Parts: sequence; C-alpha cells; structure tokens
Amino acid sequence: MREIVLDTETTGFDPESGDRIVEIGAVELWNHVATGETYHVYINPERSMPEEAFGVHGIGPDLLENPRPPEKGEVTLKDKPVFAKVGQGFLDFVRDSKLVIHNASFDMKFLNAELKWMGLPTLPMDQALDTLAIARKRFPGSPASLDALCRRFNIDNTNRVLHGALLDSEILAEVYLELIGGRQPDFGLSTSAASAAGGGDDWRPTARPTALPSKITAEERAAHDDFVEKLGENALWTRA
Repeated sequence: MREIVLDTETTGFDPESGDRIVEIGAVELWNHVATGETYHVYINPERSMPEEAFGVHGIGPDLLENPRPPEKGEVTLKDKPVFAKVGQGFLDFVRDSKLVIHNASFDMKFLNAELKWMGLPTLPMDQALDTLAIARKRFPGSPASLDALCRRFNIDNTNRVLHGALLDSEILAEVYLELIGGRQPDFGLSTSAASAAGGGDDWRPTARPTALPSKITAEERAAHDDFVEKLGENALWTRA
C-alpha cells in the first residue's frame, strides 16, 4: 500500500483571492514504512509575498513589498519554477496514492486550484486522508495542531522553527503512524537504515522470497510428537 504524506506552504488562505502555493513537500510510505523517496519543490507564485505568510514560513523575502537578502532558513523564489513547470511532475509522483495531509481541505483546495488553472486533472477529495480529523476524533477537545501532536507522542520537532513543507511532511509521517496505532510498523527505519541494509534509494519492504528455516530440531519435533501421542486422540494438537 503506497501513501504520500504531503504538505504545502502558500502566500495566504484563499486561492480564489489570488493566493498561490510556494512550496510542496511529500514523503512516500510503503505499507506504513518510509521508503526514503520524497518530492520537494519551491514555486514562484508570480505575485508578492504578504508579511503575515512570510512570518510563518520564511519563504520569499525577495517577493516582499520591501525586498531584502535572505537570512538563515529563508528561501528566495524569483529564480524558482512556476507551478506550470512542476504540476505534471507532481501528479506523476503522487499518482493515485492515498494523500495523508494535516487539515486536508486547505492543501487540496490549493492543489486543485493550481491544477485546474493548468488544465490538468484535479485530485478527488476522497483521495485525501485528513490527520487533523483523525486526531480530533481520537482526542476530542484536545489541541490537534501538528506541534501539539508532536508533544503528545514525544516526537522531536525542535527543527521546526519555521514551517517547511518537506520537514512538516516528515514530522507528519511520524504523527500519522502514531495516530493509526503507533510507530512500531516501521521499526524506526529511515533512508540510511534502508541503504545500510543494501536496499539503496529504491528500497521497498517486501515479503521474504523463502521462509526462514525452523529453529526446532528434529529431536525436539520427535519428542513433541511422542508427547502428543501419549495424550490420546482428544489432545488439542490432534484437532482439525
């Protein structure tokens, strides 16, 4: 099962009012295990950057009303591609996989607006899985922001000084696994762990081609069979 954990950064709250996407970050999961495959792109929104949005993600100081050189953690956008140059590549990456998004209606609204303006197929809402809705259902009345869920699940988000689409996707992947039952399904595997195991960048978790040999010796198996025989025909091990 392939899932894409996804986040966007934008110039504001409403694409119909002229706001645009400035960053997309996504992480691939395969059977709830991070494969190390990611998608990340900064996008020139072809408009100015509101101070309020810049204060959230630190992207686009060159698009502010009073442009200035970028500081640490800030990204300029004038030299980045417009959405028309990356839209098809984005669709090719996500394909028909389930999209795991925190507050999915917001990101899907922007993604579909950008895709519609390009004349590309839009993404059906039922393709998205909203972790915000899952968190509110599991913990009614409790804060359900990404930072709040990191605190609840003891997930390190100390690098999240500013919002960033790829970093937030990586954090959300951990939160998502906790929301659906804990991080145990991935056994803490990361890109480096997969590479160390000889899988390389294209590693995917798969079933073993051959079963592991039994650790039970022939002598132990014979002793067990002898024990069961002595119990008679009503022994538990003889029942179909």
